[in-house]
Amino acid sequence: MDPAISLQGVTKSFGPTSAVRDLDLSIPKGALYGFIGPNGAGKTTSLRMIMSILFPDRGSIAVLGCPSAWEAKDRIGYLPEERGVYRKMKVGAFLTYIARLKGVNDADPSGRIKSWLDRVELQNVYDKKCEELSKGMLQKVQLVAAVLHQPELLILDEPFSGLDPVSMRLLRELVLAEHRRGATILFSTHIMLQAEELCEHIVMLHRGRKVLDESLDSIRRSHVPRAVLFEPFDPAADVVPLGGVEGVASVIRNGGGYRLDLTPAADPVRTIRAIALAVAPSRIELQRPSLEDIFVDLVTDEAEPAGISA
Repeated sequence: MDPAISLQGVTKSFGPTSAVRDLDLSIPKGALYGFIGPNGAGKTTSLRMIMSILFPDRGSIAVLGCPSAWEAKDRIGYLPEERGVYRKMKVGAFLTYIARLKGVNDADPSGRIKSWLDRVELQNVYDKKCEELSKGMLQKVQLVAAVLHQPELLILDEPFSGLDPVSMRLLRELVLAEHRRGATILFSTHIMLQAEELCEHIVMLHRGRKVLDESLDSIRRSHVPRAVLFEPFDPAADVVPLGGVEGVASVIRNGGGYRLDLTPAADPVRTIRAIALAVAPSRIELQRPSLEDIFVDLVTDEAEPAGISA
């Protein structure tokens, strides 16, 4: 089966600035991918090339089996980083216009539109002008515009930007519902925790280059935990002995407990047993490295070639 998205050797520069370099990427149909990295990593440029808004200097791109997203545009939903609506239009009229552009054949799409507005908790905005809505409400309207035609491929560029925590949770639930429906989903974010909570597979960019392309499960298995979260059974217990446990590099206060960083050579299982013998725990567990930790490790290794120290 052909992938939903395929990039081979894709490169894009703006004058002397190289935004994306030799990017290879294959996203299977039905997958849920997170495109992550700091601001300026090349995420938005890559998505715009996938959408045929920009064109690569070299390399090839295929989308839903077509050599260009233009040839599959009615099968794609896209939420761009730079949001935009027809501000003088009423929400219902705007979404009806988008539905027609995307090939929705309902004789009257208002029922479908109102159902989606209910799902994003915008029950009372159908007859309001877009300019009357808040930034967060407009973002929800544009999400509805992206999914209204039940696309095969959904591309979301920084979809959580500017949303409050309740709206962020709602958006996550909608993205997962679209994935369960069978849509292939690719979304970008510079907030790595969001990708960690939502994605099956992570593609990480740094300075236009891909530095990671793995399933989240594989990433977690391949990066050994290097810290232990610890809370003493007796809150008044002396924790000084923890610093003397073999394998413990440092003991740092962490909220109501402590984070114990491990030495590179430590055996986590053996060290945990020794910690528990040193001070009785009420809670003790390995802390897996976050995607942010992994990213820092990867780019640090890239910046420091073997045999050269900073």
